[in-house]
Amino acid sequence: MAAEPLPSFDLVVATVGRVAEPERLLASLEAQTHRGFRVLLVDQNLDDRLAPLLDRPRSFEVVPLRSLPGLSRARNAALSSLRAELVAFPDDDCSYHPELLEQVALRFAERPELDGLVGRAADEHGNSQRLWSPTPAVLTRDNLWNRVISFTIFLRSNLVKRVGGFDEALGLGSAEPWSSGEEIEYMVRTIATGARIEYDPQLLVTHPERRYFGAALKAVATRDGASVGYILRKHGYSGRTVGRMFVRPLGGALVALAQGNRAQARFHLAALRGRLLGYRS
Repeated sequence: MAAEPLPSFDLVVATVGRVAEPERLLASLEAQTHRGFRVLLVDQNLDDRLAPLLDRPRSFEVVPLRSLPGLSRARNAALSSLRAELVAFPDDDCSYHPELLEQVALRFAERPELDGLVGRAADEHGNSQRLWSPTPAVLTRDNLWNRVISFTIFLRSNLVKRVGGFDEALGLGSAEPWSSGEEIEYMVRTIATGARIEYDPQLLVTHPERRYFGAALKAVATRDGASVGYILRKHGYSGRTVGRMFVRPLGGALVALAQGNRAQARFHLAALRGRLLGYRS
């Protein structure tokens, strides 16, 4: 008896301002051992810079879509076009190792009770930032904070259709101060449906590590902090959880000051101010 075919993927890729990076992503997809996928490429550019990339012959289908700027808005523009069994949201500057889609598809095929799978972000050497949890887990709204990033999320498409779109107040390109964290907020809603989402730190997606310094680092800390505060307030987290999320950056600032690291202390204080701003929203 022939084996059942592995589930297929729709890969939702939002892109703006880049050409080389999405080309590298598409090149990594050419090498996939599992061929049941297509790319929904959501172009937020106001020009036709992606035309050469779209005109290039591929061994898989690339569906060009258009959206106004905004990461959450762009992803939402693709949701009505979903037709595969599984959905992922790779960043336009990440890449997949050749066996990744096959590994994920096998997991879903073997585990019908599994609604979603989340992996770990790593650089080209397989290294991750220290904030990533090394422990596998079934995700809850309390433990997802250091286990979720958008480009490592894989969900069953019927679940995505049930949950709906991303919050467009969040995500890069939003006009709000809390313009990140859209995937965290989305996963909080996903878990609230009773879905079983598992985190596997052995499942790696390659993404370049961005380093920020000075004013840029402070701005990122404020933005990400504001997103955390916004999510805590929107989803009615308990006072105990809110308190812990506010004490953590304060403690980090005090430790950094004690070590004479003023730059790190400013980073933690910016994160704290951001969380206050987002929570008061």
